[in-house]
Amino acid sequence: MSPSKSRLYRVSFHNQGKVYEIYAKGVSHGGMPGFVEVEKLVFGEKTVVVVDTSEEKLKSEFEGVERFYVPLHAVIRIDEVAKAGPSRITAGGGGDKVVPFPMAMGGGDLKG
Repeated sequence: MSPSKSRLYRVSFHNQGKVYEIYAKGVSHGGMPGFVEVEKLVFGEKTVVVVDTSEEKLKSEFEGVERFYVPLHAVIRIDEVAKAGPSRITAGGGGDKVVPFPMAMGGGDLKG
């Protein structure tokens, strides 16, 4: 990748029973263990005549947010992409073939 080209990521994650798919220029493990840091969100241009209601809902939900943190167990995938598509919220129902990996939480003793 050329140094003049900025990176762009598509991040898919579970949130309150739904799957969020957003685009961001910054994704890292951040300073908070167990979380993925997402910043510099990218949304579609307002010049488009057809309005995607889920993208508008995401714009409203993340308005004023500089960065946010997603728990590792909620992340479905992170892709580096050439250009942004529409951000969206979809049903996270039982038909999904991808499920988050179960993780033990807490510092308890795992001896059985």
